[in-house]
Amino acid sequence: MARVVVDVMLKPEILDPQGQAIARKLPQLGYEGVASVRQGKRFELELDGPADEAALDRARKIAETLLANPVIENYEVRVL
Repeated sequence: MARVVVDVMLKPEILDPQGQAIARKLPQLGYEGVASVRQGKRFELELDGPADEAALDRARKIAETLLANPVIENYEVRVL
């Protein structure tokens, strides 16, 4: 069984209002020194078969068609 992680993040040029709201709140909670925050999504997939390049390719196709919006988001696929 292959365990694969797909991390999805907004592209750097896309405004992230949720990340900005978190960054503004951190000093109020006593957390100083955080320059910026970007909010994202993480998916863990269990795929049949070994954790080989074919499994990663399958996970990339899943990410591109369902988990991420490639117009505004980047994604990274890796073995867990």
